Amino acid sequence: MKLGIGIGWRPEIAAEVEALTGIDWVEAVAENLCADHLPGSLVRLRERGVTVVPHGVSLGLGGADRPDAGRLAGLAARAELLGTPLVTEHIAFVRAGGPLTATPRLEAGHLLPVPRTWDALEVLCENVRIAQDSLPVPLALENIAALISWPDEELTEGQFLAELVERTGVRLLIDVANLHTNHVNLGEDPAKALDELPVEAIAYVHVAGGVEKDGVWHDTHAHPVTAPVLDVLAELRSRVDPPGVLLERDDAFPPGAELAAELETIRGTLRAAGRPETIRVTPRAAAPASGAGNSRGAGPLAGKPAAPGARDRTAVAQTALLSSLVAGTPAPEGFDHRRLRVQSRALAAKRADVVAKVAPELPQILGDGYRAAFLDYAGARPMSGGYRRDALDFAERILISGGLADPVAQRRLTHWWEDRSGPRPPRRAARIVRAARAVLVGK
Repeated sequence: MKLGIGIGWRPEIAAEVEALTGIDWVEAVAENLCADHLPGSLVRLRERGVTVVPHGVSLGLGGADRPDAGRLAGLAARAELLGTPLVTEHIAFVRAGGPLTATPRLEAGHLLPVPRTWDALEVLCENVRIAQDSLPVPLALENIAALISWPDEELTEGQFLAELVERTGVRLLIDVANLHTNHVNLGEDPAKALDELPVEAIAYVHVAGGVEKDGVWHDTHAHPVTAPVLDVLAELRSRVDPPGVLLERDDAFPPGAELAAELETIRGTLRAAGRPETIRVTPRAAAPASGAGNSRGAGPLAGKPAAPGARDRTAVAQTALLSSLVAGTPAPEGFDHRRLRVQSRALAAKRADVVAKVAPELPQILGDGYRAAFLDYAGARPMSGGYRRDALDFAERILISGGLADPVAQRRLTHWWEDRSGPRPPRRAARIVRAARAVLVGK
């Protein structure tokens, strides 16, 4: 399946994407699409023969829980609506806690790294098989960028991906910007990862920009693609001709001319790296023959027996990490505490940014005090649902804790919350309404 050169479709740049020439396909965030109808821009692109691939961000296939049937059904519905040749997701966990650990459910609001251990691999592979059985088209999974690494990992990234492909037959979405991010943040060698992973399983490639601050690379998708990321793309192209390459941009959107220039730079990088004199073949280690009772298939690291209780152990480990990041509990042993603080601040900042997008009335009502108020709230209240629930909980906390000094802003916030809160448990609703009314009367 040849996709060609593409760009991430976002509502903010829908017109610019439609105006670009030489675009073979686009990728749209699955959760931002309705399951029963498409935005007009995507309809027009499809009528022109442009392929649209849905890219999921919320399944959390690397998490300890089995995939949620409702989320899988939603992704399947979007795949059928788009008539897409494949769907994509991430090798990550996005939530933890719940029944497996008898603790409150926690949401990261972000893609967090899966430990490269045999336990985590067992869980991921089972979750991938469940997802594959529920989807109408093939699945490809993306490597993620990380600010933190797990202690005592048993596999490299390349080995982990190779085993995943060997056991499940899943395709890969290789993000070269994420390989560069992990090089800066974790000291991992992109070339080594490319040598170890099965490049023949690549469905397509992501290219994106970022920025380095205080020795940490932030995969922002809000900056131009840098030369080091293009170097990793060239490394990949020297090994394989990827079926598709896509430019991602999620914020600080530039004019269409700048997007077109970045796409042309990507094309030029692929052309230069694809010349015969630059292509090199790096044979991977031959897989040993699988023997009787080998539950790990015939991958390059096959032979290690399946470990009982892998899902429970993974649940405990991921819950401990996420709780330390979003609820302030002690850091699990072996983690870099400074990096955990960086990750924790990044998660809170992302929550503030996304809530401002899904509920733009909140920063309008609160003005310059929005961000400080939200970060104070986020430090005391982990996210337990989606971002829209987070916005409601934030507004609710302000109303309960005394409200706003400005009576006009207080009324606007109260009305905003009442319009969107929907049915609530009676005792809690009554308490909130009484608190809001008391504040209004007092004003």
